[in-house]
Amino acid sequence: MKKVLSGILIGTLMLVSYFVGRKHTQQSGSSAAADGGRRVLYWVDPMHPDYKSDHAGVAPDCGMQLEPVYAQSIAASGNAAATIPAGMVGIDAEKQQLFGIRVSAVERSAGTENVRVLGRVLPEDTRVFRLNAGMEGFIRQTFNDSPGELVKKNQKLATYYGGDILAVASGFLAATAGVPGANGKDGSRTVPFPGAVSKQGSSSVQGYTDRLRNLGMSDAQIQEMAETRLLPESIDIVSPVDGFVLVRNISPGQHFEHSTEFYRIADLSRVWIVADILGNEAQHFRPGTAVRILLSGQGKTLTARVSNVLPQVDPATRTLKLRLEAENPGFVLRPDMFADVELPILRPAGLTVPVDAVIDSGREQRVFVERSNGVFEPRNVEVGWRVGDRVQIVKGLSEGERVVSAGTFLVDSESRLKSVESAPKEQPQPKLLPKSNTSTAVSTNTVKDAACGMAIDPAKAVAEGHTISREGVTYYFCSDRCKRKFSEQPDHYLAANPSGPHS
Repeated sequence: MKKVLSGILIGTLMLVSYFVGRKHTQQSGSSAAADGGRRVLYWVDPMHPDYKSDHAGVAPDCGMQLEPVYAQSIAASGNAAATIPAGMVGIDAEKQQLFGIRVSAVERSAGTENVRVLGRVLPEDTRVFRLNAGMEGFIRQTFNDSPGELVKKNQKLATYYGGDILAVASGFLAATAGVPGANGKDGSRTVPFPGAVSKQGSSSVQGYTDRLRNLGMSDAQIQEMAETRLLPESIDIVSPVDGFVLVRNISPGQHFEHSTEFYRIADLSRVWIVADILGNEAQHFRPGTAVRILLSGQGKTLTARVSNVLPQVDPATRTLKLRLEAENPGFVLRPDMFADVELPILRPAGLTVPVDAVIDSGREQRVFVERSNGVFEPRNVEVGWRVGDRVQIVKGLSEGERVVSAGTFLVDSESRLKSVESAPKEQPQPKLLPKSNTSTAVSTNTVKDAACGMAIDPAKAVAEGHTISREGVTYYFCSDRCKRKFSEQPDHYLAANPSGPHS
C-alpha cells in the first residue's frame, strides 16, 4: 500500500513540474516575441544597476520594476566601443533613419547673393531749379504755389514789382522797334533770334533780352511784351519745368531783397536713390549695374542702375554711399522716401556645404564629417560668404568629403554626451557629523540608505531631494519610496538599522 501511495505522489509531482516548466517556457517565449525576438539575459534595478535578477519583478529595496537587459544590446555596445575612435561619435543606420540624419558632399560652387539694403530717394541735382530775385521789390500775388504742388512748365506762380525793370524793358522795346515780324504777315513784333541787332546798330536786342532775364523776367513774358509793345505792370514768376514745389519762401505783400530765393522746384521724372553699403562690397557695383527697387507698401517693383559709389565715408557707420538712378513713372518715388534696394553680388567659386551642416556657437563653427559608415568626426571650420542655402567653407574641409547636413544638432548632442561620459568625474566628499551621530560608512564616498540599507551617493540623494532631517540628523535615501517608508515608521527603521544615518 505504501508503494502505491509513493508512486502516485511521485507521478503527481512530475506532472506539476511539467506544467510549471511549460508555462514558464510560454511566458519566456511570449516576452521574447513582444520584445521583437530579442533574448533577455537578466533584469536589473534601474536605481541600483548592480542588482541583477534572472526573472522579471520588482526591486526588493525600492519596489521599482526591474528592467530587462538584452544580449543584442550588449553585443552592439561592445562592437561600437571597439570600432569608434576616441573623439568621434557612432550612430547606426537604423538610428540615422529614425532621427532623419542625412549627409551631403562638399562641393565647389559659386552664386549670386541678393543683398537688401535701405535706400533714400533724393531729387536729381541737375533737375532741381531755384528761382531767385534779380532785384529788390515786393510780391503782389501768389497762385497755387504751396510746397508739394505739381506745377506745369510756364505756369504762373506769383507776380511782383521791381523798379529796375522799367528802364530795361523800355530799352528792349526801343531796340526791337525796327525788327520786322517773324511771321512776315503783319507788323507785329517778336523777340528776334539770339544775337540779332537793330538796323540802327545802337544796341543789341540780345543784350536787353539777357538783362530782362537776369532781373527775373521769363522768356514767355518777354515774348508777350515784344508782341504787345506794352510795358509790363509786374513781373510774372513762372515754373521753368513740370515738377513739384519743394520750397516756397514768399507770400503776398512781402518785400524782398536782391538774390532772395522765391521757389525751389524739382523735376521728379527721374530721381536718385542713395543706399549705404560696406566698403568691401563697393567693388561689386560698377556703373550701369541693374538693381531692383521694392516698394513694399505699394507692392511695386522698379528698376534702377548704379550711377556711382561716392567717395565719402560716413564717420558714424563707416559705410559708403551708393548712388542709383531710376525712372519715376507716376511719381511713385518722392523725396526723402525710403525704399528697399536689392543689390546682386556675384560670389566667387569656393567649397560650399548646406547651411544646416554648420553649427555656429558664436566663438567657433563646427561640422561633422563622415569618416566611415555611421562614424562621424567633429571638425572646426572657417566660413565665408552665404548664398541661399549654401555657405562657403574657407578652411577645414576638402572637396568630396561628406558632412552631416540634416539632424546636425542631434549628432552634436550625441557627441557632447559622449565627451561628458568619457571625462573623468570628481567624486564629491560627503561631510560627516560627529561620530556619535553617524554610522560607519560603506566607503568614503557613500552612505547607507536609512530604509533599505543600500550604499548610495549622498550628493546624488541631496540633488534629487531624497533626504530627511530628524532631530538634527540628516538621513539619505535612494528613492522616494524608501524616503516615504522611513517617514511613516522612522522608529522601526532606526531600530532595524542601528548604524544610523550619514550626513
